[in-house]
Amino acid sequence: MDQTPTITTPTAAPQAEIPNTPPSGDETVQISITLPTNAYFLSGIRDFTLTMTKNMTGFSDQWAFRFQSVVDELCNNAIEHGSALGQEIVITFIGHPQESLEIIVDDSGTGPNKYTAAEMQGIFKEQVQKVQTQFLGLRGRGLAKIVAEWTDEIKFEDSDKGGLRVRVKKYIKNP
Repeated sequence: MDQTPTITTPTAAPQAEIPNTPPSGDETVQISITLPTNAYFLSGIRDFTLTMTKNMTGFSDQWAFRFQSVVDELCNNAIEHGSALGQEIVITFIGHPQESLEIIVDDSGTGPNKYTAAEMQGIFKEQVQKVQTQFLGLRGRGLAKIVAEWTDEIKFEDSDKGGLRVRVKKYIKNP
């Protein structure tokens, strides 16, 4: 009987392949980012918005810059009005290449100005009417001026966590 030990070389477990290429041209991409309620982090979201829009949606550079302003306005509102310090907001981007970009911002509902979706829809409607006929000053016009003019759809929803969700969408056919 041969008593020579058998030596086997361990084999590494197969590694999962991690994609390192952009999604295919027709693949819907959804990315959600959670941020603390601190305006310090908004510059990163603006940069992300620009890069993602330019590289993954089919919108022009001009629209990528506009979406930076839309996201900035929605996030600032969620932090300033809808979420207390120490809470979080969630920003979700849904890119349908060559079709549309949807941006959803959820606040925590813990801020100083808690509104229901129905109340916010009324406030928004009033702001849109006012901004067309009078100067509203430097504050309080971003939703009606920036967001409304640079998106095709805007919806206010009550979130299941007690906050407000703002959902905007822009179609590429109408860039």
